[in-house]
Amino acid sequence: MITRQRLAAGVCALLAALTAGLAFPTAATAGEPDGKAAPKVELVLDVSGSMRARDIDGGSRMAAAKQAFNEVLDATPEEVQLGIRTLGANYRGNDRKTGCKDTAQLYPVGPLDRTGAKTAVATLAPTGWTPIGPALLKAATDLDGGDGTRRIVLISDGEDTCQPLDPCEVAREIAAKGIGLTIDTLGLVPDAKTRDQLSCIADATGGTYTSVRHKEELSDRVGQLVERAADPVVTPVATEGAGACANAPSLKSGLYTDREEFGQQRWYRVDVNPGQELRTSVSVAADRAVNPDYGVLLRAVTVHGREIVRGESAGNGRTDVISTGLRYPKQDSDDDNAPAETVCLQVTNSFSPGAGVKTTPGLPLELTVDVVDGPDPASDVAAFGLGRGWWLLGVLVLAGFVAGLLWGWLSRWRVAVWRTN
Repeated sequence: MITRQRLAAGVCALLAALTAGLAFPTAATAGEPDGKAAPKVELVLDVSGSMRARDIDGGSRMAAAKQAFNEVLDATPEEVQLGIRTLGANYRGNDRKTGCKDTAQLYPVGPLDRTGAKTAVATLAPTGWTPIGPALLKAATDLDGGDGTRRIVLISDGEDTCQPLDPCEVAREIAAKGIGLTIDTLGLVPDAKTRDQLSCIADATGGTYTSVRHKEELSDRVGQLVERAADPVVTPVATEGAGACANAPSLKSGLYTDREEFGQQRWYRVDVNPGQELRTSVSVAADRAVNPDYGVLLRAVTVHGREIVRGESAGNGRTDVISTGLRYPKQDSDDDNAPAETVCLQVTNSFSPGAGVKTTPGLPLELTVDVVDGPDPASDVAAFGLGRGWWLLGVLVLAGFVAGLLWGWLSRWRVAVWRTN
């Protein structure tokens, strides 16, 4: 019996291995080049004087950052090109103009030499100012070029000291370029102002903000962000909608980013062949203070101005992003040479800025377009949104009717038996 069980287990393992080999033939050789652009990450570290504070597990903030960097450098995936930039690491004086230029690339973005990078980090000592805005601008330049994912990981323990160059506005400018660069921020023992500023920087580019108070938290979080850069992602394509459908850009299936001013209309064009279905969604983010009660409207319109279908959503100030979507199935045609239909997509928002808030650049907009083979028949989608779910609904109704009859008959039988006895 035991021999049979072992033999069966061996056969199952062999079949599983063969199945895995058939299902994933391209993963047979580890480290084999796949032709994709290498992901790039730049760690931007605040080395200002406040990093001397000894409030992280009994040690200084600088010591915690160095330990985290060493652990992250050991665990960085081979395919990730990593660089390190500092801010406030070199100038010790009191001249604000000079201090606000104090940002330097400690280790260039490229294939990682772990020993060289660790040696460079070991030389750092808390020194000067906190020019976060200038450092982000330089870091974006360091990561320029290539089609792979790009990510900045900013580690700081205080507010930017180089106003009026607002680092949050710098992050918005980077996002407006549509280069697919994400900024993640980590605050070391942050106060409320620092937390708000770092959160704003991350939100502007679709990144994340994390508050850190312990060494392990810092190491784990930085490591996660570096590894995330190696994950396959869809990079949005920057586009610019027009004020009318006639001048709108023609879009294919994909993910697009744009900027839309308060109350503005943006138009885009998509070609849909007979037998295909257009599925599209849009998200507009409030990356600055806005008044409550707002909404977004997405309309599919013919080139002659007739509305086909619409999607809309409203908010009340509790969320920073509002989204909606729509589906449009184009009925199939018996004519193989039937032309494609141009569908005009209109995006409108009803956001209004808060008092004293800048209206430029526009609000971040993300548009997803997907043109797929439609259902058969295409009209089935319009069946009150149920499609083939009508069959399931009918079965449930019939089952409920039969169950009701049986329950009523059993109840009457029990009452009759009770009266008889």
